[in-house]
Amino acid sequence: MSQTTNQTEVLELRYGMNPHQKQAKLIGEGTLPIKVVNGDPGFINLLDAFNGFQLARELRRATGLPAAASFKHVSPAGAAVAAPLTPELKKAYFVEGLELSPLATAYARARGADRMSSFGDAAALSDIVDASTAQLLKREVSDLVVAPGYTDEALEILRAKKNGGYLILQIDPDFVPNPVETRTLLGMTLQQERNDAVIDETALERIVTNNKELPENAKRDLLIALVTLKYTQSNSICYTLDGQTIGIGAGQQSRIHCTRLAGDKADRWFLRQHPTALNMAFRQGLSRAEQNNAIDLWLEEELTPVEQAAWEACFEQVPARLTREEKREWLSKLRGVSYGSDAFLPFRDNLDRASRSGVKYVVQAGSSMRDEEVVKAANDYGMVMAYSGVRLFHH
Repeated sequence: MSQTTNQTEVLELRYGMNPHQKQAKLIGEGTLPIKVVNGDPGFINLLDAFNGFQLARELRRATGLPAAASFKHVSPAGAAVAAPLTPELKKAYFVEGLELSPLATAYARARGADRMSSFGDAAALSDIVDASTAQLLKREVSDLVVAPGYTDEALEILRAKKNGGYLILQIDPDFVPNPVETRTLLGMTLQQERNDAVIDETALERIVTNNKELPENAKRDLLIALVTLKYTQSNSICYTLDGQTIGIGAGQQSRIHCTRLAGDKADRWFLRQHPTALNMAFRQGLSRAEQNNAIDLWLEEELTPVEQAAWEACFEQVPARLTREEKREWLSKLRGVSYGSDAFLPFRDNLDRASRSGVKYVVQAGSSMRDEEVVKAANDYGMVMAYSGVRLFHH
């Protein structure tokens, strides 16, 4: 329920970050730019919705393409723009046979980037939601959707989700917040200028490697990485390919751990497109979420006897596990990947690890004490690396 006074509009929330944290509210200066179309929001719902929508909106502005983000716990699990899906990706993303609009395709890519992490996500969409996108949302486990608007048919579809309790938020895409933002912590108020850095191709102009060939698809993917990092909890690293994120490492204290985490996710994303993964014979009645879990366990090096028995019970015919050599052979086909960092790379180890996941194009802030060492690493692998000159920490 929202209440309006002369100066503010207040929206009462279910609770704060946890159910025992009461008196949760959203307070706006004047009329709120967001409307609850259906459902009952909580504190974390709005954190994900606001961050996710900013990401999707900025991807739309940076690329000119419909965009989507799949948000979980104030970091994106995936982000993407509309780009055609290969038959392998359609199968890996569980969208075979569906007629997908450009916006639906963007969300299928965003959710498919890391389907394990996207379970119960906040779906953020750059454009008015059509019936195609609504049908895709209806069949997935998702907590909310936020977008600038909805067609009547899309609303009818979404209002039926979760027995009528699905959270549907509509946000003003042209809303411009106060240039100074505040946050209260431990009873004290912090204040700063909001991060209004514009991500565009000027961030890719300063190429510092011997190889300076940056094709248009790589420019798009590097921009997707930078915009995604702007709304990812720091430290953060993002791998992108073909118009979408394929691995995000968020909130790690060490940058190399971000690179490893994101690289491991990128590897798993590509391994899910292996013919064995695409042709698994699952037990009848196994949900898509359970199938995702089974594929993920298939990629583990070793399972305990109890885990093995539970995993085997997921299949009509138990698939053969890939050996390390088979995994390496398949991953050697992953190429042309773009890699972004939300700050400078302090050591070459980040690029050493990134190279194992097919990274060819890199954007980072630059100005490290070891820039020379990092540039050498990029040259060793024939990478193209640009200095954006902007740090994108987000907390």
